[in-house]
Amino acid sequence: MRVESGLVDNQKGQKEKEICELKSERSDSDGGDKGSRKSNRRRDKKPLMAAATKTAAMEASVIQMLYNTCRKVFARGGAGFIPSSKEVQRLQLVLDSMTPNDVGLTPEMPYFMAPENGGVPPITYLHLYECKKFSIGIFCLPPSGVIPLHNHPRMTVFSKILFGSMHIKSYDWETGAKNDANSENLDQLNAQPPGTRLAKINTDTVFTAPCKTSILYPASGGNMHCFTAVTSCAVLDVLGPPYSDREGRHCTYYKEFPYCSAPSSSSELTSEGRREEYAWLEEVPPENLVVVGAQYGGPKIVVK
Repeated sequence: MRVESGLVDNQKGQKEKEICELKSERSDSDGGDKGSRKSNRRRDKKPLMAAATKTAAMEASVIQMLYNTCRKVFARGGAGFIPSSKEVQRLQLVLDSMTPNDVGLTPEMPYFMAPENGGVPPITYLHLYECKKFSIGIFCLPPSGVIPLHNHPRMTVFSKILFGSMHIKSYDWETGAKNDANSENLDQLNAQPPGTRLAKINTDTVFTAPCKTSILYPASGGNMHCFTAVTSCAVLDVLGPPYSDREGRHCTYYKEFPYCSAPSSSSELTSEGRREEYAWLEEVPPENLVVVGAQYGGPKIVVK
């Protein structure tokens, strides 16, 4: 049987074509798989890169810088701990640079609006962070909002007004003279309630942002203070360590009585200062104080 050359040539050419097409399909398939794997790897990298970028941005935020600085400043902290002057300055510099934008606040937020019914303006607290050694939080006050006179037992506190105007009045306990309300400093033994103590005014001023950070210490710097909002305002507080009922750091509130109840013949204090610089403080429950918590919506803190 003779195979015609034309038919053989055609069959040969068809087979060669099929082989070429098969190789091409395999090549395309292999290339597609490789391309797909590369594409998948690129897609896999995108979330990782996005997460890394987000983490880097958070690490670079001012609030993160504040947290990092607090960790170092209060590393050896505890009740009664006072950071060194160098560490105080270090933390103060970070706080002094802070603005409302650094914590996602604007004066137009509802926290800062006076109540329509004319009632007691509520204070809003934004919790940022707390551990055993320090805490970070923001108080938002509408106009005329008041945080009554209160203490900070065995604590060092940094307060930074982020915006607005606030009147701050602060006291420290008077230790250089008889400060018992039942002492002979009083005209009458019953002139003041039992347990009232004598304190000296440390600050009685209106502060308007931008202004320096206020710092108080366990026994100086105005450990007992009262905040009154002249305008809507926000104040960021760093407490080291924070309040703790278990460890005996209770927040106690006080009522002021003028020192003029002392007789004019008393000379214990007039030799060191004017009577207007002193007041009797009585421990009382807070009056007309409404504090509500709200979700902090600013840049997040990466806890380490």
